[in-house]
Amino acid sequence: MPTPASILQTIVLLVLVAATTPFAGRWLAWVYGAPRSWRIERVMFRLCGVTPDTEQTWRQYAISALLFSAFGIGMSYAIMRLQDVLPFNPLHLPAVPPDLALNTAISFSTNADWQAYSGETTMSAGTQMMALTVQNFTCAATAIAVLAAVIRAFARTSTEKLGNFYVDAFRSVTRVLLPLSAVVALILIWQGVPQTLDASTTVTGLDGQTQTIALGPVASQDAIKVVGTNGGGFFNANSAHPFENPNALTNLLQCWAMLIIPAGLVFAFGRMVGDIRQGRAIFIVMLTLLVGALALATWAETRGNPMLADSEIDAIPGALSPGGNMEGKELRLGPGASVLFEMITTATGTGAAAAMLDSFQPLGGLAAMLNLSSKEVVFGGVGSGLYGMLIEVVIAVFIAGLMVGRTPEYLGKKIDTKEIRLAMIIAVIIPATVLGLGTLSMVLPVATGSITAGGPHGLTQTLYAYLSTTVNNGSGFGGFGANTLYQNTALGLALAIGRYLVMVPVLALAGSVGRKRRIPPSAGTLPTHRLTFLCLLLSSIIIVSSLTFLPVFALGPIAEHLTLAAGIGY
Repeated sequence: MPTPASILQTIVLLVLVAATTPFAGRWLAWVYGAPRSWRIERVMFRLCGVTPDTEQTWRQYAISALLFSAFGIGMSYAIMRLQDVLPFNPLHLPAVPPDLALNTAISFSTNADWQAYSGETTMSAGTQMMALTVQNFTCAATAIAVLAAVIRAFARTSTEKLGNFYVDAFRSVTRVLLPLSAVVALILIWQGVPQTLDASTTVTGLDGQTQTIALGPVASQDAIKVVGTNGGGFFNANSAHPFENPNALTNLLQCWAMLIIPAGLVFAFGRMVGDIRQGRAIFIVMLTLLVGALALATWAETRGNPMLADSEIDAIPGALSPGGNMEGKELRLGPGASVLFEMITTATGTGAAAAMLDSFQPLGGLAAMLNLSSKEVVFGGVGSGLYGMLIEVVIAVFIAGLMVGRTPEYLGKKIDTKEIRLAMIIAVIIPATVLGLGTLSMVLPVATGSITAGGPHGLTQTLYAYLSTTVNNGSGFGGFGANTLYQNTALGLALAIGRYLVMVPVLALAGSVGRKRRIPPSAGTLPTHRLTFLCLLLSSIIIVSSLTFLPVFALGPIAEHLTLAAGIGY
């Protein structure tokens, strides 16, 4: 059973998020609705050749976003390949291999931050700062900018102009990501997270033996890791490492930081379209899905491992033990706080880790996979989570229209055949990529060596890797050998498909919606802020995800849960 401390931390987090996100929504709505740029912004625009008052069509916006992302991939790849000759490499780490460098460059440009390497032994401090941390800001800004264009499409009428990508991306960095990351970084430093250019320090342990401990500019990367829902850790252990997540306070802070922008953008959406009730309704759906996954994982992890029921290991919390399933978890956090972090990180698209999912009970791992299989609409990544949810809203509105025999509409805009086709393309891309590439990884001889477990657990490892990369979450299940030529290439392809082959149709849909005239509501208009539509939207998300992935879930985590109860482990 969960401890009172873990229950209290969960309640405090949910109350804190509910109390702060409306204010964050007001702030974000101001940022993307501000008619004038700051002086420093105008100077930067002039230097970069950007005309801030010139708005773009959806095609121009998409081309700008793709070119910006391509430049980031190329820059990051070059820095990693030249790491051995660049400054701030006191440990003289070699250049990153080509396949790993390309995989990592794509990963950090897609906001996934999938890591097939150990950070402290592969990347120099210079690479961490100049390539990875910079990409954490720019890729998050790209997704938020795309969302801003989508929101304007629903808010405006009879227009092809959706804003200026470079203005939106720059404001995302200067007015949102940098200020919030600076505050979070200072709190982390106060709590003991290192921020130094020293590569390591040598200490003498209690046994008299010396030990070399890796250091670096951890706090700055750790802050944007959670604020931008990026997830890439400075250390291999990510937020399970005491230098990234020292205590319960920093654990709570990081959970809040992962939620504040995705949840705040939901309220910003309501303000920008002129109906705050719409944002509140979407927030309720997202929160319901998160609480459901959190409840399932908490139940699974705090009851302990059934195979140890006959041993002397006590799963009940006590004065000397937090109880539950402690395998793969940090003692300073315990099962409750670890589960809270893992459910937040898989729901928001962050992909950071405070525990080893590979050591979770099968249903605990299933809860994380349910968050991912929703196509990251349970808050999701900054920007991408909400525009993914708006696609789900369009599909739900279409279903409602079929049920009552009316042309579907949302926020006064008719949803026609073109929008439905684009929404269905987006809905199909992710499961097709996950199941297609995942299947190849389980049958091709060149790929099967990455699977380190047998039976249903091996299936879960593989499915999770491709599910996490395709939805641009980037969390690792553990136990999957990802750093091979085949896996780096295939997973890199999944990362790119999940980001760019979704982003472009989303902008195309926004362009189509923006050109439509707003029609006044009538007696037959379905109110999309009331309980009836919320239940329809919630059911649509759950049913579509279940129908898509239930067969493979049944062969993976569900089968493992049943065999574990029978005393068979993998």
